[in-house]
Amino acid sequence: MPQTPDPVAATPAPDSLDAYDFELPEDLIALRPARPRDSARMLVVNVEGPGSITDAGVRDLADLLNPGDILVANDTRVIHARLRGVRRRGSAETAIELLLHKPLPQPGHWRAFARPAKRLKPGDTIEIGSDLKANVLARDGGEVEVALDSGEVELDSAITALGEMPLPPYIEGRRKADNEDESDYQTVFARTEGSVAAPTAGLHFTDRVLDALDARGIARETVTLHVGAGTFLPVKSETLSGHKMHAEWGEVTQDVADRLNAARAAGGRIVAVGTTSMRLLESAAAEDGTIRPFQAETDIFIKPGHTFRAVDVLMTNFHLPKSTLMVLVSAFAGYETMRKAYAHAINHRYRFYSYGDSSLLFPNPLSSEA
Repeated sequence: MPQTPDPVAATPAPDSLDAYDFELPEDLIALRPARPRDSARMLVVNVEGPGSITDAGVRDLADLLNPGDILVANDTRVIHARLRGVRRRGSAETAIELLLHKPLPQPGHWRAFARPAKRLKPGDTIEIGSDLKANVLARDGGEVEVALDSGEVELDSAITALGEMPLPPYIEGRRKADNEDESDYQTVFARTEGSVAAPTAGLHFTDRVLDALDARGIARETVTLHVGAGTFLPVKSETLSGHKMHAEWGEVTQDVADRLNAARAAGGRIVAVGTTSMRLLESAAAEDGTIRPFQAETDIFIKPGHTFRAVDVLMTNFHLPKSTLMVLVSAFAGYETMRKAYAHAINHRYRFYSYGDSSLLFPNPLSSEA
């Protein structure tokens, strides 16, 4: 990635998706997390002024925040959303893989990506195991609607027993999920089952980091946003304005909203752990910045020009090129600043993506697009 001009003199961020591209050496894609988790590095952006870049570590988090700040993490839990089975028609058998990505209102009904989807039609049954079948109700391209049937066995238990942890494609393309991922790919905040991908900024937290935050007087709250498989899909539009986000279900309770508003009124900052927490909080925020209770789907696309009303600081991993999340961090910290930050991260061999290192972003008030 080329070095870019000083962010103070930045031009407005472009609408072209190509502007958010960069070259990443393949060996910087982390296939396993740092051990221990909190030994990961953390790149701090804008804390010493617009465009500043500082090398730190996750264990420094408490020292980089102020007493009275409040940390908001996503408590969603990743389910065993990858199901492998067999579709039989007479004597013919076809191996089928389903990736559940969105529960539907009727119990046991899901939308799922199927491979190979072209071998499926409504009325087919996919046998996943003796206790679990998926009946195909509809197909649209590579996506199907299925009704899961677990017989006498509780459905969630059957999915847990027969399904697999759905690692991101850039990891699964190089190794299969294993027993270590059962704990590695869940955050310490995970409580509410429903995601097909982890809110990966939360993967860095340990009791040691949480204790340090407590000692410094930094409070913690959780919200829920169930991450869908749309997070893995490439943006097909050549422009940001032409892209439509996949909807994901989220919840901010009244009690959490009240405590966040009180912390801010007392001078504290809201620190979002991950882009999922940020997207949900920004969806729940009123125009005056008040955070309201929220329980619905959100398809918010945060891009340059967005007015940030709820989040003051963002902790997040390093994102894929030409992704909506790369656009989001550029909107928050400044387009030119984030190009400079990613160039620094690559040159200093930070580890990227879900199991990679972290960054702590502060907004750039002098950047017209932040």
